[in-house]
Amino acid sequence: MTTPALLPLSGRRIPPLNLGPPSFPHHRATLRLSEKFILLLILSAFITLCFGAFFFLPDSSKHKRFDLGLEDVLIPHVDAGKGAKHSGIFLIHGPDEHRHREEEERLRNKIRADHEKALEEAKEKLKKSREEIRAEIQTEKNKVVQEMKIREKKPLPAVPIPNLIGTHGGDPEDNDLREKREKIKEMMKHAWDNYRIYGWGHNELRPIARKGHSTNIFGTSQMGATIVDALDTLYIMGLHDEFRDGQKWIENNLDFSVNSEVSVFEVNIRFIGGLLAAYYLSGEEIFKIKAVQLAEKLLPAFNTPTGIPWAMVNLKSGVGRNWGWASAGSSILAEFGTLHMEFVHLSYLTGNPIYYKKVMHIRKLLQKMDRPNGLYPNYLNPRTGRWGQYHTSVGGLGDSFYEYLLKAWLMSDKTDHEARKMYDDAVEAIEKHLIRKSRGGLTFIGEWKNGHLEKKMGHLACFAGGMFVLGADGSRMDKAGHYLELGAEIARTCHESYDRTALKLGPESFKFDGAVEAVAVRQAEKYYILRPEVIETYWYLWRFTHDPRYREWGWEAALAIEKYCRVSGGFSGVKDVYSSTPTHDDVQQSFFLAETLNIRIFSSESSLHIRWPKYWSFIFSINPFSISIQG
Repeated sequence: MTTPALLPLSGRRIPPLNLGPPSFPHHRATLRLSEKFILLLILSAFITLCFGAFFFLPDSSKHKRFDLGLEDVLIPHVDAGKGAKHSGIFLIHGPDEHRHREEEERLRNKIRADHEKALEEAKEKLKKSREEIRAEIQTEKNKVVQEMKIREKKPLPAVPIPNLIGTHGGDPEDNDLREKREKIKEMMKHAWDNYRIYGWGHNELRPIARKGHSTNIFGTSQMGATIVDALDTLYIMGLHDEFRDGQKWIENNLDFSVNSEVSVFEVNIRFIGGLLAAYYLSGEEIFKIKAVQLAEKLLPAFNTPTGIPWAMVNLKSGVGRNWGWASAGSSILAEFGTLHMEFVHLSYLTGNPIYYKKVMHIRKLLQKMDRPNGLYPNYLNPRTGRWGQYHTSVGGLGDSFYEYLLKAWLMSDKTDHEARKMYDDAVEAIEKHLIRKSRGGLTFIGEWKNGHLEKKMGHLACFAGGMFVLGADGSRMDKAGHYLELGAEIARTCHESYDRTALKLGPESFKFDGAVEAVAVRQAEKYYILRPEVIETYWYLWRFTHDPRYREWGWEAALAIEKYCRVSGGFSGVKDVYSSTPTHDDVQQSFFLAETLNIRIFSSESSLHIRWPKYWSFIFSINPFSISIQG
């Protein structure tokens, strides 16, 4: 005897009788609308039953909540209160106040009422025709769209814009410096003009193929990453016509309501950072509005059990996930740890504390966690709140987390002592476990992997030379001189990694094994993709010491980029810096315009480099503790 069908005969197709060989009945690929509603009804009833069972089962003192500094569970455990006069009186253990058992019963009743209401609504839906249901769905969609439009048009509160010292420092008196500065400006024009011609609106440029380029960090949409990323460089260099072209494109074309999965970290530093920098420089409201619109799209990424955001988020659906290659589905330290500066500014500009709360929650969580040898591993699981692989690096996967701790302190006018303590603790552990001196006398920063120090340093880690110098003032036990010297040693090592190549450009990473020092060994590590970190450290060292060697090293790098990376359609990375006849990778990275060409090592003494967020702390401080965290 077969099991009775759930659906009426009118809702099923019966295959015709066939007296020949057995045949399989035809099945529809999709369910009818009414069938979908019945399945949804059954599913909702099952979920409600499971959820309600939690409250109707006998109380157990063994129930515990997962405490990461978050709110208590919806209905805390109930047992008899100590000292209660009557055994029939029960107290609910919570952080604020005690409640009676009637509160629990009220919540049970509410669940029952909601369940009954859902059942009634489902029954009413089933009585309607397919056309009526579709009309209702469309009405709801239109309503949501209108609400979003109203919210987007709501004006943001007016806040004072700081007087940006150093954006117009004037021409340097030295003729040689003036010529070098003009050369860097010409390189910027070459990169921008070719992007304007061949890649306008695309995220990046393929200068040899002369067409647009993009990677998965930007999703599948044309979001104009190069335009947004380069705005502050254009403005600082006085290229105001080009700046206005970029502004017009952003006003008319930059749309974040797209079905596209993007990297939370990358769009934060390149888009939100670029837009905020453009707003503070120009005062144009459109940049602030767009920054806030994008930030709202990123907030769903924080909807994880721990509050540690996903690496990727779909801008339309809000669905997040992590990189498939990350350790055990973990989020990455350098990604979720590089949101603080932009999000604090967003709360300052909007009056909405949610951005500040999100990044402060990340900090509080990290402070509670045990760290092996005082080091921060690069991987943290957003579901469990546990570290992934014990891999620590100051280069890729970890780098900007440490940078943002220091600059959060600077941005707060040195009042964020919590950030400064986390930075100092981290640097002490890094110096103890990761920093070593090679046989040839070169100081390098290795990588810690499962209890073993790998003697390899990445190009990305070369930024640390500048970071140590920047953090020298305010260091513990009056160790300013020590950190200035350490920064200089890192700068020398990174310069050697450039000087020991055929092109005088540094590889992606280099090793210190035996006789091999500051040289890449594997072919996959020999490329240069127009990165800024080494030149950035030169700039910091020159700024703090005024030693002319750092300007000389910066000029060497600029000449090498001009000679080997410049092509007729822009600038391209190279695949092997040890080959005198390099092959180009045919990608002009957006950060080349935003950072590499924006390091003002040849500018006048009064002119500061202010790339957001890397150098913003020099000229604009806000006190995060003045931001209201109510509501």
